Amino acid sequence: MVLELEATHAQIQRILQSKAFRTSEIHRTLLSYLAEKSVSGTADGLKEYTVGLDVFAKPDSYDPRQESTVRMHVARLRQKIGEYYRTEGLEDSIVVDLPKGGFKLTFEPREVRPEPVAEQPAMAGRWGRKEIGLIAGLVIALGLAVYFGMRLRQVERSGLETARDWTPELQQLWEPLVSSKRPLIVCLSTPNAGSSGAGTATGAVLLGQFLGMLHKQDVLVTSSDQIAAPEVAMGNVVFLGPVAGNRQMQAMSADRPFVLEPEGIRNMSPKPGEPELFTDKPPHDPQDTEESYALISRVPGLYGNGEVLYLAGNRISSITGEVQAFTDATFAKTLVSKMKKPDGSLPRYYQVVLKVRSMDTMPIEVSYVLHRELEAQDPVSGKR
Repeated sequence: MVLELEATHAQIQRILQSKAFRTSEIHRTLLSYLAEKSVSGTADGLKEYTVGLDVFAKPDSYDPRQESTVRMHVARLRQKIGEYYRTEGLEDSIVVDLPKGGFKLTFEPREVRPEPVAEQPAMAGRWGRKEIGLIAGLVIALGLAVYFGMRLRQVERSGLETARDWTPELQQLWEPLVSSKRPLIVCLSTPNAGSSGAGTATGAVLLGQFLGMLHKQDVLVTSSDQIAAPEVAMGNVVFLGPVAGNRQMQAMSADRPFVLEPEGIRNMSPKPGEPELFTDKPPHDPQDTEESYALISRVPGLYGNGEVLYLAGNRISSITGEVQAFTDATFAKTLVSKMKKPDGSLPRYYQVVLKVRSMDTMPIEVSYVLHRELEAQDPVSGKR
């Protein structure tokens, strides 16, 4: 089916006027340019050099081999299109995509599929169990993402990687957090516990989509200023964001090889060649890339009961990036291969440092840096 030019043009205008693009003039310009070339049939012959000259006003001496401006902005544009179709464009009749490896946009009619009747997850009735103050919006966002996780799979064909296969590597990383009979408590850091409130919100939605795929039923969503010791002791906990402001969480994250500090991640016992501090590097210009570090910690629960998974970072992009990485099948394979012990098993408890390159707070590259295996010791009781 060939879409009419008028409908295609209207869809591009709808995307350009969306919240995802409203504050990014450079990506609005890039999208308009690629749309015009794609509709006219000349996008197949586009080169990175040409885009650099036409869109970014590069001089004739511009060398794409030495400067990655075009590649980074095209990658960010691809993500922003995906962001649009995850939110405002979820019901749009035309799906615009920018496949990797080129500059040609595709325009496809959305395939209308009958939605299966799904049972409401048991967790839905537990949202009203607590008032969680300033973080209520984040809790609702996560709960909705869990509930609609399977519905979002229907947009996978548009290039959005919302559905993930439950691979052996993902199973290794998430066991026994999601397979035990203990309830899973997803705890979101309150906004005043750090500067990463927006990152916690985005990460919460991504985590909710992942849990929705797993059909995990006994999930309790709460905030760091509301969770109490009995709840921590009775379940497995996934904590998203900085731990400041919660005594139990701070105790369980203390005295570890890596510690999150305001400037980055402190390496408490550097090995030869390792830095003492993995320093976050905010961009000097909004169009520059940002480098930040994320810390993933899996530790014993309170008094040795259950498991706790921390996904922490100072920047919006670091929290979003580590959630993406820890729920992505491809990255999980890389991570498991890095952490495997000589006997082929994965450490029960560990800390992992990730490096996140981002643009406009959106991760464009997440890479493994290093990890440490932890002893199975409860920091509160001191027992192994």
